Amino acid sequence: MDVEARSNVWEGYVDWKNRPALKGRHGGMLAASFVLVVEVLENLAYLANASNLVLYLTKFMHFSPSKSANIVTNFMGTAFLLAVLGGFLADSYLTTFSIYLISAAIEFMGLLILTIQAHIPSLIPPSCVEGNSKSLCQEAHEEKAAMLFTGLYLVALGVGGIKGSLPPHGAQQFDEANSEGRKQRSTFFNYFVFSLSCGALIAVTFVVWIEDNKGWQWGLGIATASILVSIPVFLLGSGTYRTKIPTRSPITTVFKVVTAAIINNCRARNSTNATISMATSPSDAAEIGEEEESNKKKKVQDQSQSLTESLRFLNGAVMEPVHAKLECTSKEVEEVKIVIKILPIFMSTIMLNCCLAQLSTFSVQQAATMDTRLGSFKVPPASLPVFPVIFIMILAPLYNHIIVPFARKITKTETGIKHLQRIGTGLFLSIVAMSVAALVEMKRKKVASKFGLLDSAKPLPITFLWVALQYSFLGSADLFTLAGMMEFFFTEAPLSMRSLATALSWASLAMGYFLSTVLVSIVNRFTGAFGTVPWLSGSNLNSYHLERFYWLMCVLSGLNFLHYLFWANSFKYRSSTMS
Repeated sequence: MDVEARSNVWEGYVDWKNRPALKGRHGGMLAASFVLVVEVLENLAYLANASNLVLYLTKFMHFSPSKSANIVTNFMGTAFLLAVLGGFLADSYLTTFSIYLISAAIEFMGLLILTIQAHIPSLIPPSCVEGNSKSLCQEAHEEKAAMLFTGLYLVALGVGGIKGSLPPHGAQQFDEANSEGRKQRSTFFNYFVFSLSCGALIAVTFVVWIEDNKGWQWGLGIATASILVSIPVFLLGSGTYRTKIPTRSPITTVFKVVTAAIINNCRARNSTNATISMATSPSDAAEIGEEEESNKKKKVQDQSQSLTESLRFLNGAVMEPVHAKLECTSKEVEEVKIVIKILPIFMSTIMLNCCLAQLSTFSVQQAATMDTRLGSFKVPPASLPVFPVIFIMILAPLYNHIIVPFARKITKTETGIKHLQRIGTGLFLSIVAMSVAALVEMKRKKVASKFGLLDSAKPLPITFLWVALQYSFLGSADLFTLAGMMEFFFTEAPLSMRSLATALSWASLAMGYFLSTVLVSIVNRFTGAFGTVPWLSGSNLNSYHLERFYWLMCVLSGLNFLHYLFWANSFKYRSSTMS
């Protein structure tokens, strides 16, 4: 390839036919726009199932409220955790383009299984009829449960692959070598959250209403059709995409550097002859030859000089390796340092996502006990997320087109408001949200007590709009944190690890859902150990001490925020000024 032709090629990128990607033809906002449309359809399919799932498990599969909540958090946690697998495969073996297509097909199969089960009465437990024998109200088991969980976890596998590949696929369409490309990438992440909200809006309004009023088979059918349609829509953009060529396993690099650092530092400590500049015995030198030995010394010294002083322990990885497979370059060492530095930020966001998990579990169940009428229209409890969704859809464009340009003039940074500031804002809002949730639950139970309905399943004479308050605060927190996390991880991570690093945003969600499950179990075990009724057990939500659980989460969120501030204040961005 001549010099002129080479200058027109995106180095390290290919098109969908595995040919070199060309400047002016591949990448840009047009290519990213297909990704945004696909995300609307994909999130519609996922949330149409997940947002109302806790009620489906309770009313149709006859699981208890706490068990249903744990099934939902385990399902959603697994889906988001599998995003790490999708990101890993995209960095190491397959392109983001291929990962999406495979994952969408898997999610389609899972939703199809769930749709068939909901459509055929013999595949779900018999309806509970008051006065009938208890056996008619037993939870799903054996073949019925196996079919349910097979469908759910096929969906989880597909969702994980999509979440791990679609955001980095869209983000890699922009040229980060210039300021305008980086600004467009920032815009993409803001509108990616907007697209998530568009899909969520349709899912929690239209599809949830269909599920509650026409039957779950129709709602799941819409979700199945949505993910199926997303595949040809994604393929329509094939001619415009540029896709990063998978290079090497980023996890292998991390383990190699850490292992080499441990071994070499131990060698240096135990031998007076081992130094970071070079370590060879006279016999070795004789075999290698003085010239070759001198070249190796110079190479390692050059590598050492390019290393930073942070996390100095890892600098030992550039010593002469004990094995050829453990040979590390200074670039690899610095890449691993970057990964280690962003991990505390990642860990600090898990508690926020534990709070968000309540929106799919206990908050839906709270609303189900309340008056869900708006005039003559009865709102499905699972449609409550419409409040934060609409708020995000309004705030995301406002943030991108008004707040960010104004902030850029003041801060002189490309992002206007730094990524860690956005994440911190979301973490603070989660503290407010959980305190509001606790106060609302106290009010709800006070009404139940006042009207003698604590032991009743009848709707309480209090509007469900009170619960919408916690949804709004947590929705705002999600907007700030999710977009901030995705852009932060993608921007700060080494090029070879970007898909995996972006997947950390979803892994944080996963761990938040799993933490919610663990917290519920721990709280029940601890509170039940003193001879009292556990806070979160039984079939009637009115007998729960949900307000105490929310106050506990408020305290934990506050402690987590202090932990985040410690790491965020000491973090140094790779690049934060406008060029």
